[in-house]
Amino acid sequence: MSMPNYITPHGMKNLKKELESLLKVERPKVVATVAWAASNGDRSENADYIYGKRRLREIDRRMGFLTKRIEAAQVVDPREHKTDKIVFGATITIEGESGVAKKYQIVGEDEIDTSGGKISWKSPMAKALLGKSEGDEVCVMKPKGEEWIEIVKIEFI
Repeated sequence: MSMPNYITPHGMKNLKKELESLLKVERPKVVATVAWAASNGDRSENADYIYGKRRLREIDRRMGFLTKRIEAAQVVDPREHKTDKIVFGATITIEGESGVAKKYQIVGEDEIDTSGGKISWKSPMAKALLGKSEGDEVCVMKPKGEEWIEIVKIEFI
């Protein structure tokens, strides 16, 4: 049995939005370009035709991937959690040894945005935080070595 594909409602909405955009906007444009290029005759040296066919394969591959991810997804709404511990979907404010506060949300693999503070529930940081409470100190392994952080706040938004 494979690992579950946990995702927040916002993440699911984004996956569906991307799939719909590919299906209803981008793919029809590329199909039209390929049809036009094919009508010009010799396809062997027709860059519009060759690139268009390649782009169609990329779009179809991405649509297949998104469809599988959406079908396998288990939507977890963070606002439904009634706990004081860190679980999937939680937004956590931490403070490192340097005294700088940072905010992270633990999300699914399809939602990762490290610059936006969204980390995968499978990441070392999330694994160290899961199950902990406000006020706990946690040792996190980072590329530069280990760092102790304190959990300042836990929210489910």
